[in-house]
Amino acid sequence: MLLLIHWCHVMADESFADAETAAYLNEHFVSIKVDREERPDVDAVYMEAVQAATGQGGWPMTVFLTPEGEPFYFGTYFPPAPRHGMPSFRQVLEGVRAAWADRREEVGQVAARIVRDLASRSLALEGAAQPPAESDLHAALLGLTRDYDAEHGGFGGAPKFPPAMVLEFLLRHHARTGSEAARQMALDTCEAMARGGLYDQLGGGFARYCVDRSWTVPHFEKMLYDNALLLRVYAHLWRTTGADLARRVALETADFLLRELRTPEGGFASALDADSDDGSGRHAEGAFYVWTPGQLREVLGEEDGRLAAAYFGVTEEGTFEAGSSVLRLSGEGLADAERIASVAARLFAARERRPRPGRDDKVVAAWNGLAIAALAETGAYFDRPDLVEAATEAADLLVRVHLGEDGRLARTSRGGTPGNNSGVLEDYADVAEGFLTLSAVTGEEVWVEFAGLLLDTVLTRFTSEDGSLHDTPDDGEQLIRRPQDPTDNATPSGWSAAAGALLSYAAYTGSSRHRGAAERALAVVRALSSRAPRFVGWGLAVAEALLDGPREVAVVGPADDPATAALHRSALLGTAPGAVVAVGAPSDAVSAGDGGPAIPLLADRPLLDGRPAAYVCRNFTCDAPTADPEVLTDRLDGAAAGR
Repeated sequence: MLLLIHWCHVMADESFADAETAAYLNEHFVSIKVDREERPDVDAVYMEAVQAATGQGGWPMTVFLTPEGEPFYFGTYFPPAPRHGMPSFRQVLEGVRAAWADRREEVGQVAARIVRDLASRSLALEGAAQPPAESDLHAALLGLTRDYDAEHGGFGGAPKFPPAMVLEFLLRHHARTGSEAARQMALDTCEAMARGGLYDQLGGGFARYCVDRSWTVPHFEKMLYDNALLLRVYAHLWRTTGADLARRVALETADFLLRELRTPEGGFASALDADSDDGSGRHAEGAFYVWTPGQLREVLGEEDGRLAAAYFGVTEEGTFEAGSSVLRLSGEGLADAERIASVAARLFAARERRPRPGRDDKVVAAWNGLAIAALAETGAYFDRPDLVEAATEAADLLVRVHLGEDGRLARTSRGGTPGNNSGVLEDYADVAEGFLTLSAVTGEEVWVEFAGLLLDTVLTRFTSEDGSLHDTPDDGEQLIRRPQDPTDNATPSGWSAAAGALLSYAAYTGSSRHRGAAERALAVVRALSSRAPRFVGWGLAVAEALLDGPREVAVVGPADDPATAALHRSALLGTAPGAVVAVGAPSDAVSAGDGGPAIPLLADRPLLDGRPAAYVCRNFTCDAPTADPEVLTDRLDGAAAGR
């Protein structure tokens, strides 16, 4: 009999570390500890089983299995002693053991019934299913408006998570339609998050979520995926609005990624822990980040200490534990920017001397793909070549370490050595997205070729005949069922991420096969757009790109010509949803197959009277070329661009 455990530090301290409990487990069970970041497929199928059996799920997750891996008893947290009507963990173990010994046939029947129920839940698309239409995206916007927290920004109540994928949809919807409501929700939410405790006011970067509605107290863990997604959102917000706050947060978050999460091999580590030594030898959540008024005065002196307390909302009562406070921008404008910058720099230097949170050095392919896209665009927008270089080095690592000769991805690596785990759909999709974005910024066509290799695997191994997608390949390890989830969680679903990468790749290459696959995959977004728009944010964003074209921009000219660079920059700063950008030297070839560029979008694009030129196309049908960056900007200015 197996016991599958998704790890929990509380249960580890209370039960797993207890000698008697451990001995009982070792005698009667085969205990399996699962890292859901390493094996999201295992997490998905057994979490679905828990939800189907109990009506709810969550972590920790405790599942008892037959030797064949079939689940028959479930739970989340179990205390070390009976509490509030809940049995102790030891009582649960003894009860399950007794059932297995005395009623094994009944247990087997329960397990078989659960597996049959899960098998019947496979999601198939109807034959006539279509991608979202204009009316579906409008309905999604209305649904989001009803769930919007007008007082504090964001959606829903506590705990409140940063809605990165929904924000991307809102920005794209505004760009395509001119909707002021979409723009305002995105702007206000981004400002509230950046001014609150979710954002690290000294070092940049975002925590996992806040425990309250007002973005005051975070769960201090910092994840790569949150920061990659939000970095891109704030960069796109700046591109749309020119807001100084968006520019500052984007650059600070990019610097945080390079300073705190970059690995010696050039990739990005998955996370920083929430807790650290509080200076007394005791580990406490938030110890690295929170302050008391006395600590501020100790570092800054009386006058600047009072200023910092007012500016960052640090009070004697505190907003966190033991009279400490999470830094927030509660007093902006109390002092000049130069003085505040000096105060923040001194606090940051003092904080660097504190015991640091631990770092999970695992490099996850999908999350690095998200980081590559965000860093490449941010570097291009703000003339930070070091960010583009970091994105390129991370992409190189994924090719060297994660990508096998057969075109298959390893999901994780550590220290430059790939893990013994296969990539899931989100790995292929997010890495392809990162590679395509990197090509748009650098003009290096090889990244489009690598993206095509990954997306071919998506089409052959992850896609069903009806166009629906699975999270695992058809030749992967056989679990009790093949997981399949089109909804976003903390990251874009593999399903919608694949649709986005397929759509972009089709725009570069003219491939009807890839575009058709993207359209078929987006059909599920149409089904969910009005009922659960918060959970298909990335799918809605991809649908915006589909409705807009997406626009295809080819910039041709010598690489060392400033006029080429000016057109390229205008193309990258265009707000048209999901627009793809290719830049390269002009070619007289009739097609890529006749010796022309590797990206078909660049084929047959001559200079304009000997000058660098830009072509704006939809489905490879192009407007007249222009050599004027301002004209190009107008053509790519979202809803205002020739519609």
